[in-house]
Amino acid sequence: MKVCDILQTKGTTVITTTPDATLHDALRTLVDSRVGALVVIDTAGHVVGIITERDLLRMCAAHSDDIDRIRVVEWMTTNLIIGVPTDEVGYIMGIMTNNRIRHLPIMDDGRLEGIISIGDVVKAQLEETEFENRYLKDYIQRQ
Repeated sequence: MKVCDILQTKGTTVITTTPDATLHDALRTLVDSRVGALVVIDTAGHVVGIITERDLLRMCAAHSDDIDRIRVVEWMTTNLIIGVPTDEVGYIMGIMTNNRIRHLPIMDDGRLEGIISIGDVVKAQLEETEFENRYLKDYIQRQ
């Protein structure tokens, strides 16, 4: 199974923010959209970073009084780890596990194509395993 198969099922909508948004704005967007990460897009439409629930939690623990003044650009992750639609799900699972990340932007030729979470990856792996198990059981019963 490939990342593009997950995106085909999940959809390609990505909730985004800008570098100049406040952390309070980003927090509100996360809560309202019920997502765990926002991809940060500059005015030219380029992906410049990502900010996650975990980033905001750390910031709040250190600077809770400044949430209305601090900008996303000050806390976002800029050294992005990305996937591409043709990556195998097993490979993506390894990348996410080894880098301890829960959200992975999917890029294709410089364009944001979607975002997948570790939950999406686990769900896809589980569905694939269930299909294989069912196929093998049916095969064995016919023998």
